[in-house]
Amino acid sequence: MIETNQFREHEQLVYLHDKETGLKAIIAIHDTTLGPAGGGCRMWPYDNEMDAIADVLRLSRGMSYKNAVAGLALGGGKSVIIGNPHKDKSEELFRAFGRMVESLGGKYIAAEDVGISVEDMEIVARETKHVIGLSEGEHASGDPSPFTADGVFQGIRAAVKYKLGREDLSGLTVAVQGVGHVGYYICRHLHEAGAKLVVSDIHQPSLDRVVSEFGATVVDPGEILQVECDVLCPCALGAVLNDDTIPNLKTTIVAGAANNQLARDEHGRMLKDRGILFAPDYVINAGGIINVSAEARGKYDVEWVREKVANIYNTLMTIYRRSDEENRPTNVIADELAEEIIAAGRERNSKGKAA
Repeated sequence: MIETNQFREHEQLVYLHDKETGLKAIIAIHDTTLGPAGGGCRMWPYDNEMDAIADVLRLSRGMSYKNAVAGLALGGGKSVIIGNPHKDKSEELFRAFGRMVESLGGKYIAAEDVGISVEDMEIVARETKHVIGLSEGEHASGDPSPFTADGVFQGIRAAVKYKLGREDLSGLTVAVQGVGHVGYYICRHLHEAGAKLVVSDIHQPSLDRVVSEFGATVVDPGEILQVECDVLCPCALGAVLNDDTIPNLKTTIVAGAANNQLARDEHGRMLKDRGILFAPDYVINAGGIINVSAEARGKYDVEWVREKVANIYNTLMTIYRRSDEENRPTNVIADELAEEIIAAGRERNSKGKAA
């Protein structure tokens, strides 16, 4: 496992099995050049520990790139708890995880992610101060979902401007896959901008809400990726853009909140060859981590957050232009941009030590 490419770039991988609470958790620290490794904690019933390790390594690398491109003083890290978030949670389990985070001395800063709520992280915070995204406290920023949605909306605006030459979204059809917390706020932005919504979700109350409030049209989850639309907005699971789905897409833009939308890096080239503009997911969905990162700055400043989130529009426009100028996929351009930022930070750090 240590010889795999996934692990080779990482600084540290920590595993804890706490027999008393049943906690099995892994923390992956990818890169701390720009600051402590920041990234959420995910709770998921992985089939085995190797699947959990592969996931946390992939996600932590993505956080390094996301934080770098967003202009944050954070490196990249991620954690996973192996378990069913609907059945296996307990106060003792989260406190044990908090002690695990504390043992790293601030090298990793945790936040909520899939399967983990703000309330869960507040229990973690009883054992460590290295937690962000809380609802209470001097620097608490609360639910980051609206800021994630704001950033995705900015990214959709940028894609529509670049690809379609339009300043507004009025009359455009946007297909939203997944209308949970983030997806709901995205739908609200799109509705207010005059877009027509086609949506899918496996949770009926979430669908009922967007139909009632925004007049959305519902399609089966198995059909949403084939809907004829101007923008496809994936906001559910990852790896939805793959060998099977890309040939059947009927859109000119893919811009959504889901992480790791490309099943493999080469799928970015497949999209470009089809003339579909892809908004790299970790660039467009950075609003949430921007918001919670503000807590780590000392004093939460919502105006600082809004300015950073608004800049997602400009960052994506730069990526789109470079992609066309160099005839290379947007995901490759985004990765290189992140690597350039981290390399520059590494050079600054080495010069500072030499001085």
